[in-house]
Parts: sequence; structure tokens; C-alpha cells
Amino acid sequence: MVDADQTFVIVGGGLAGAKAAETLRAEGFTGRVLLICDERDHPYERPPLSKGYLLGKEERDSVFVHEPAWYARNDIELHLGQTVDAIDRSARTIRFGDDGTLVHYDKLLIATGSEPRRLDIPGTDLAGVHHLRRLAHSERLKHVLAALGRDNGHLVIAGAGWIGLEIAAAAREYGAEVTVVEPEPTPLHGVLGPELGEIFTELHREHGVRFHFGARLTEIIGQDGMVLAARTDDGEEHPAHDVLAAIGAAPRTGLAEAAGLEIADHAHGGGIVVDERLRTSDPHIHAAGDVAAFHHSLFDTRLRVEHWANALNGGPAAARAMLGRELTYDRVPYFFSDQYDVGLEYSGWAPPGTYDHVVIRGDAGKREFVAFWLRGGRVLAGMNVNVWDVTEPVQQLIRSKAQVDSEALADPHVPLDSLVP
Repeated sequence: MVDADQTFVIVGGGLAGAKAAETLRAEGFTGRVLLICDERDHPYERPPLSKGYLLGKEERDSVFVHEPAWYARNDIELHLGQTVDAIDRSARTIRFGDDGTLVHYDKLLIATGSEPRRLDIPGTDLAGVHHLRRLAHSERLKHVLAALGRDNGHLVIAGAGWIGLEIAAAAREYGAEVTVVEPEPTPLHGVLGPELGEIFTELHREHGVRFHFGARLTEIIGQDGMVLAARTDDGEEHPAHDVLAAIGAAPRTGLAEAAGLEIADHAHGGGIVVDERLRTSDPHIHAAGDVAAFHHSLFDTRLRVEHWANALNGGPAAARAMLGRELTYDRVPYFFSDQYDVGLEYSGWAPPGTYDHVVIRGDAGKREFVAFWLRGGRVLAGMNVNVWDVTEPVQQLIRSKAQVDSEALADPHVPLDSLVP
């Protein structure tokens, strides 16, 4: 069968899906390409939703992956505001949820992403309770933060992960009062561990953020549909006009589960199980982005990575695999964050329990440093904070799996490049 006779369907109109469609055309695929997005906005990138766009520093048009005319120009059949509610693997069809239309596919890419975890407590139906995942959420939150800053209002944030901290920083820049409730003893505890988490505690406290560690929200108190306060499981009550739930995200695997595809267990973050070519348990179906759980040879574990770079790189990799190209998807996980005057990049994977010590290169007190997480002398992850142009050597150190001298690693006068075997 020639390309022109084939139909490739992409379910999910985020960055992974849009970049997959782009790559199919760039690689010379001449068949039919459908890109199905359950949002009415054209595919867009999500980092600006908690960073520049939320702060009003970036225009709305800057978040989109392609200009609207690009899709027609490249013969991509873009279906906005539509869902797929079933996959028939034996017939190789997908069914549209709005009208039941069936479309045959030769290859299918599931790039349905993830969705915010919800607070399962009383009061979440109040008007002032928010989540952040979609462009509409960010637009709403921008107006909320501006109003809180103007009226000296209070925002309570459940969760001190990356989203929680970035929104805390944005809220303070707008002038809002902010309290962050977090069950762990430090922010980012599950990602950075206690050694580095404390640095972010101090950063945000210097900017007026209040933390309540070792506690969870148990109730959002309201009156006449409006938020008045948030109560925690240790009996404390925090004044609040708005509450943001930033307690993580869950992969959107419902479509894949109903189709009988293999799903990873919760211990590995859930997600659709894929091989090194991002192929699911069905050879005609691939998965990429937040929803894909792949075995990473560098860390010898199955990972589900929710960050921008995984969508940026995973979508094109899946597209090439759908075209029969030989590849192994083993990118070093990477993400970045901006909070106040601090910018950082993190490469690798080293949650608590996987490393035995942390090496600091530079001045952590001035927040100009690179941190390395090591096990047995091998670098598992590195994070540069207000230090730039080191991501490549950091990733090379991770990929090398080599033992590195800790003293040399900590010495800013020793070029990182020289430590790469």
C-alpha cells in the first residue's frame, strides 16, 4: 500500500499531537492525516499557561504551535472541539463522540495528555476553586490573580509542585496574598528531595508566600457560592477568596483502557505502556506525550514524563515510528521553570530513594548553582539554577553512566565538558 492510500489518525491536539502531524508531512507522508482535538482552540503549548502568558508578558497568539492556516496548507484535517469515544482495534476504526462517525486508520497515535487531579473534599463546587491545564483555565486565572492583587485578596494553593510554585510566584507578582498547603516537608519533595526543596521554601518566603507543610486541605468553606476559607486536616483555617488545586495530573487513558491496551500500574505513574518505538501493545497504535509510559534504558525503569520536552520530542518520534523508521526513544527527561528572578533547567530522573548524595557546584545561597544527584558516583540528574548553557554537558554526564569525582564536579573551575568520558 502506498502512502497516498493510508490514513493516519492522531487523537489529542496538544504539542505532541501537533508536532507528530508536522513530522509526518516533513518526512514525506502523502496520505490522509487527521488531528482530533477536544478543545476548540488550535493546538498550543502549555508552559506559558503558568509562566509568561499568565503574567501578561506574552500575547495569546504566541502559545500556538502553528498559525491556524498551517493546517490547511499542509493538508492536515484538524477537528477542533471533537472527541473520540471508542477505538475498534479489529476493524481499525475510531468513532467520533459527537455524531458516531467511524474513520478507518492504518496507524493511530494516542496523544491525549493528562488532566488535573481533583480535590475530593467538600466545597470544590464553589466558584472560586480553580485548576490549571487548559488555555481557558489560564485566561480565567489571569483575571482572578489581577483581582486578588487589586483587592488584597487571598489565594490558597493545594500543592507545592512546579505548577503550584509557578502560580504562587505569579500571584505574588500580581500582589495577591498566597498560602501554599503541602503534605510533604518541603516544596518539590518528590522531585528534588529535601536538600533542594528547602531552597525553594526560602525563595518563596522572601517574596511573601506562606507555607503550611505537613497538611492537606479537608474542606473549602464558602457562602453564597463564594470561597471564604480553606481548612486543613490539622484543624487550621486559612482565609481564602480563591483556591487552586495543584496536586498533580493523571494520564488520560480511558480511551486506551476501553480498547484493551496495556496500562502501566500506579507505581509507575500509570499511562499507556509503550516500547522503545512508542508502540503500544497493539502494533498499529502508538502513544506519546504525557499519556505514554515507556521503559527508559538509562534509569532502568518505566517512566511517564509530563513535561514540555517529552511532548516536543515524543510526538515526532512516534510519527517516525508510525512511518516504519527505526528508532529508540530514550531522551533524557528535561524541564524548565521560571519563578520570580530564578530560572532553572532540570535534566534526568532522581526522585528520593534513587540517589545517595547531592553535589552543589556554585553558590546555592545566591541561587547561582548547578546541583547533581548521584548514586555510586554516577550522575542521575542535574539542575542548573541561574546558570546557563550547561544542559548539554549535564545530559552527557547522565548518558555516560560514568563514575564522576565529586570534588571535581563541585569545582566551578573544572569545565563540565572535561568530566564527560
